[in-house]
Amino acid sequence: MSDLAVQTQGLTKRFGRVQAVTDVDLRVTEGDRYGFLGPNGSGKTATVRMLLGLVLPTAGRVRVLGGRVPQDAARVLPQVGAMVEGPAAIGHLSGRANLRLLDAAVPTPGGRRTRRRRVEDALEALGLAQVGRRPVRAYSLGMRQRLGIASALVRRPRLLVLDEPTNGLDPQGIALVTDLLLQLSAQGTTLLVSSHLLSEVEHLCTRVGVMDRGHLVVQDDVDALRAPTGRLLVTLAVRDQDDDDGARAAALAGQLLGSRLLESPVPAPDPGAAGVRLVVADAGDVVGDLVRGGLAVREAVVERRTLTDVVLSRTTAVGEGMGA
Repeated sequence: MSDLAVQTQGLTKRFGRVQAVTDVDLRVTEGDRYGFLGPNGSGKTATVRMLLGLVLPTAGRVRVLGGRVPQDAARVLPQVGAMVEGPAAIGHLSGRANLRLLDAAVPTPGGRRTRRRRVEDALEALGLAQVGRRPVRAYSLGMRQRLGIASALVRRPRLLVLDEPTNGLDPQGIALVTDLLLQLSAQGTTLLVSSHLLSEVEHLCTRVGVMDRGHLVVQDDVDALRAPTGRLLVTLAVRDQDDDDGARAAALAGQLLGSRLLESPVPAPDPGAAGVRLVVADAGDVVGDLVRGGLAVREAVVERRTLTDVVLSRTTAVGEGMGA
């Protein structure tokens, strides 16, 4: 039996003359926390909608939790929780009533006998238990977002697909949702999360796929993408940023390091302590050479690429993309 929660082969979608998705091969292993990234119009939403059987592919194959989509959708999709393109709810009904209707719409293990518990657990997990009786039309944007996530959780899915899950949330709401997703992952839920907040994805996800103009241009582990750049960021301690001490330290560092000094020294970014920032090739005993030369090293950090660096280097500028 495959350990892939999501697998696509040659997945392609055209809307009229627009080629939204082209030959995409997604691989999401069960237990992954998978970040699905890319600029607007890159094809992310069209791909997710095909995974959920909401639109049919023009070409290619989709398998979710071992079943084919759309052929086996009735069997596998009840095991998937999803919020795509924002939360949806019936405004005049309470949050609790919305979740009960949603749970009743799809066969769920335990059926009616466990529905109340499932609904209450979902409301509690998203901090909505105290407002569950309030009509959804009275909810704030952040509360509606939380209810959308609760809707995706109510059936206790094996695979959770969320589109911009922290949109509209305040810092406390973002922390609550992030902690909840990490807890679900620890319990075995597979996560597929689409977001523009790359710092959050970098914190949450173990693996990412990046779309650009309908193509999957990156698919790798986050740790592999954040490999060292081969540079060190070194901070020298000086007595006073405004006197000649900083200039003398920078000049001496240049003499000691030679061609290993890759950029001109600049004042350290920490406003609380005077210092000089060096960008140095990670070669030889850099710190030892500086200390033996009479300089005080406050910090030396291996530079790594950020997820933002990776995405920007592999995707098209805003306004140049196409698709959906």
